[in-house]
Amino acid sequence: MIDCNKEITNFYNEKVRLKDVWKTLGEYRESNLTRLSNGLIKNSNPQYSNSINQGSYAMSTIIQHPDNDYDIDIGIIFTKDALKGTQGGDKTALDTRKMVCEAMQDDRFKKEPEVLKNCVRVYYEEGHHVDMAIYRKYTNDSGAEIQELASSNWEESNPEAITKWFNKAVIDKSPDVNNGKQLRRVVRLLKKWARSRNSWNMPSGLILSILSEECYVSVLNRDDESFYKTIKAIKSRLYFNKIVNNPTNGKEITSSDKHKNKVQNLYDKLTEMFDSTKGINLSELETTQDKKKALLIWKKFFNDDFFESQVENVAKSAILTPNQPWRT
Repeated sequence: MIDCNKEITNFYNEKVRLKDVWKTLGEYRESNLTRLSNGLIKNSNPQYSNSINQGSYAMSTIIQHPDNDYDIDIGIIFTKDALKGTQGGDKTALDTRKMVCEAMQDDRFKKEPEVLKNCVRVYYEEGHHVDMAIYRKYTNDSGAEIQELASSNWEESNPEAITKWFNKAVIDKSPDVNNGKQLRRVVRLLKKWARSRNSWNMPSGLILSILSEECYVSVLNRDDESFYKTIKAIKSRLYFNKIVNNPTNGKEITSSDKHKNKVQNLYDKLTEMFDSTKGINLSELETTQDKKKALLIWKKFFNDDFFESQVENVAKSAILTPNQPWRT
């Protein structure tokens, strides 16, 4: 397979990986926690006991977004004893989300924070949004610590387990220690491709991360080859089995029609990428010795003009380093 690692790495660093935005997202996290704490005090409501990072923010798999629509997920944890109604009964999941939403109100927001099914969402004018998932924690009669998400009802949930699972897999499976480590870069590249066409309706970042981890092929110093072999393996895996389970508890997370359709879309689009009749035949990367041709295949795959500059660089390099003339 012709070596395009330098160009894929350039693409990753310039068009995929977050740069200064990461610091800004962290500042939003802290300012919202402060706003929540002050709002709860102002409304004479109980304080949260802890906060956690979760989702792609905690897994460091957020990618650049053309409209700045970055999603920061924060978990807000209360003790169950703190969440009581006026009559002493347990506060419902909806009432708890409403309580947090009221505490987050701020005249400086152009769009007010909103109660959604699984979180309270805070919108920013730049396009970012912060999702605050609310949990309650208690010890049951058997002595086990239970954490429940305020969804339609209180539902047992442990987002930290997913974060720990993924971050451990990145360390254990990646062959390197640089630039976020290879498995994380492969996940980000897959997410970049999944967002490369506005008409596509692809699975969540969590599902893409689970499939990437399951099918990951490690290749030292060759992100292009690792990514190619990983997505080829994902396509083969989905051909036989389109069910995706939570790796921390074994429960299926693709049981709804919505998720099934998205996984089917992922399989269909990956299959098209390996089909020459659809205009892109990714398999040619295994046989071609023409680097410019390989880069144009990557350009079509990611639907990104970035690779045109990489093709030009290859052409310039060929002019500057001509083949040695034959000598007798």
